[in-house]
Amino acid sequence: MTPPSASPTTQPSAEAAGKPPEDRHHRNRRRLLTLIVIVLLVGIPAGYLAIAAEQSRNSGRKSEREALATGLQPIRPPWFKRRIYDVPIPAGATHVRYYETNNWKNSRLYAQFDVTSGRLDTFLQNMGTNRSELEPGAVTISKRDQSIAKWNFSVPGHHWAGLTYNQKDPRPSVNIVVDLSDPAKTRVYAVSTATP
Repeated sequence: MTPPSASPTTQPSAEAAGKPPEDRHHRNRRRLLTLIVIVLLVGIPAGYLAIAAEQSRNSGRKSEREALATGLQPIRPPWFKRRIYDVPIPAGATHVRYYETNNWKNSRLYAQFDVTSGRLDTFLQNMGTNRSELEPGAVTISKRDQSIAKWNFSVPGHHWAGLTYNQKDPRPSVNIVVDLSDPAKTRVYAVSTATP
């Protein structure tokens, strides 16, 4: 007697399992939802990476421009640089310009800005000094630093006053010259030198 041949196991039909067969509308909707989920899972991170890369590239370009700059640039120094160099430029200052140099011996921040008389007092107080420390006629910024920043303090008709604010290491020393020719608008020139 020959053994009965093994019959393949048959899957129960969708109707036998109690589920109606998937119609075309339902299948298309399921595929669309799957596509949307895939796009969201791939597209959002890819978009985020593209935006982050562009921001990083722009930041690098800005840093490169600042590094290549020679002389004062018409921008406000970043907060952390103002803090490192102890040059607390007041919020209401106008015509702000700065330049930074670095070498193995020291780093310097050159800053120039215009302030009202009251804001000059605020600036000096925030540094730790006051207006009475300004010596009339004194130009405390060296000729070398004047040349780098392209400042000229020998122009006649200006009322210069200056001070040198020395601090204990590692705090920077700051040389300040103020043009008091116009009482309503004082121009401040500062060179802060930090030694590593």
